[in-house]
Amino acid sequence: MVSSPGMNPLRVEVFWLGINNLRLHKLRALLTALGIIFGVAAVICMLSISEGASADELRLINAMGTRNIIVTSVKPQEETQMSKGATRMLEYGITRADLNLIAHTIPHAMSVVPLREISDSVYRHDKRFHCKVVGTTPKFFEVVNASAARGRLLAAEDMEDKKRTCVIGNEVRKNLFAYDDPIGRILFVERYADTQPYEVVGVLAEVQTAGAPARGVEERDLNREVMIPFATTETRYSDMTVRRGSGSFEAFKVQLSGLYVTVDSVDNVLAVAEMIRRVFEHNHEKVDYDVRVPLARLQLAEKKKRNSQLLLGFIAGISLLVGGIGIMNIMLATVTERTREIGIRRALGAKQRDIAVQFLVETVVLSMTGGVVGVLLGYLGSLLINFAAEWGQAIIQPWAVAVSFGLSVMVGVFFGMYPAVSASRLDPIEALRHE
Repeated sequence: MVSSPGMNPLRVEVFWLGINNLRLHKLRALLTALGIIFGVAAVICMLSISEGASADELRLINAMGTRNIIVTSVKPQEETQMSKGATRMLEYGITRADLNLIAHTIPHAMSVVPLREISDSVYRHDKRFHCKVVGTTPKFFEVVNASAARGRLLAAEDMEDKKRTCVIGNEVRKNLFAYDDPIGRILFVERYADTQPYEVVGVLAEVQTAGAPARGVEERDLNREVMIPFATTETRYSDMTVRRGSGSFEAFKVQLSGLYVTVDSVDNVLAVAEMIRRVFEHNHEKVDYDVRVPLARLQLAEKKKRNSQLLLGFIAGISLLVGGIGIMNIMLATVTERTREIGIRRALGAKQRDIAVQFLVETVVLSMTGGVVGVLLGYLGSLLINFAAEWGQAIIQPWAVAVSFGLSVMVGVFFGMYPAVSASRLDPIEALRHE
């Protein structure tokens, strides 16, 4: 072997002695490295699954708009079920006065988009579909990052002329227009005894802006909604909603079902949200509203993600610790087994550091090999777990791989140092006498 001028031939020989010793005891080397392999794999699996789940949640929250503030009308909690034969009138929720006050007095509010639910059912021919029919403005689609897959969205002329046009969600299209092109077709919006025809002018693309109720991100599912011009709802429908039961009658008066307030800068979102809360606290005797801030949810989700990664990393790191202890135990046993060999090498002129380097090489090679295999196993394991559990796409960050591999090497050096030093400090004469 030809070595470079600056390389000590003895050191190279010591290095290869360590490698050859591992090759002579393949099964023992494999069993020793298993702790590191499974430890690194556990770190990769836990962090990738956590990253994938968190990224999906953060993406949905981001899609809701980090500059948006969402206000919804909520029935007061103290309201209870009616007794049989009872009649009552209940008024609650966001008012037009609230809308005007927020639009004209709250600083940094770029736009205020009203929402007004007027029905929960539409039909076409003999097909009926339960969904929300919501009056809103053309600005709404920009606020929630929704686009048209077919046709167009609501426009200014729909508002000005108070047209009976509508944009439907993808689920509405699938149920009412499974085999037809919905553009230009008519569906009927039913509200009590009043039935109004609306022309479909557009179909929304599959919306994930706020359409994942099962994930708990937002209860609004735009795929199951029909959007009509807000001006049309103001002209054609009253604020009264009637519910009839067996021997009972209940009426609700809700002017607006929701507001989307868009702020000019992310830095001002929390301050504007606080001002909006104060407006409602001042104007409403009961808590008949709910103010939600996607930015605050995003910050909370990011904090939760960091805490989760630290916890999972700590738990998985224990596996690496156990693997390191296993390496140290095996190497200490190896020192005892090879005591006579060490004595012969010392008698032939090997220095203490040469003995230490030989044993340290073995532990580092074991830990590095275990680290590489563990990274590959962790990658495959995270994909398999995600596929089996249907948690979404696993995300393996480069830093997670680097940290896992780096820890495996550090574990090998740390836990291999003691056996290596112990071997180098053996007395040559006593080592030669060892049986």
